[in-house]
Amino acid sequence: MLRKEMLIENVVQEYPEAVRPLAEAGLVCVACGEPLWGTLEELAREKGLQDVDDILSKINRHLNSRSEELK
Repeated sequence: MLRKEMLIENVVQEYPEAVRPLAEAGLVCVACGEPLWGTLEELAREKGLQDVDDILSKINRHLNSRSEELK
């Protein structure tokens, strides 16, 4: 489960399937080649996004449904 306190590099390593939905939500962390340090919350603040909890909630639901499909 993604949390806003997670370091970006940990998200990329542990949840590579989350990179695209994060980028689509405005949390571009890999696709554009930005440095991979800091937390998701810090990245959201940098990008001017106020609804990081809502974004992560939607992505977590998506990731959970995908993992259920694979079972």
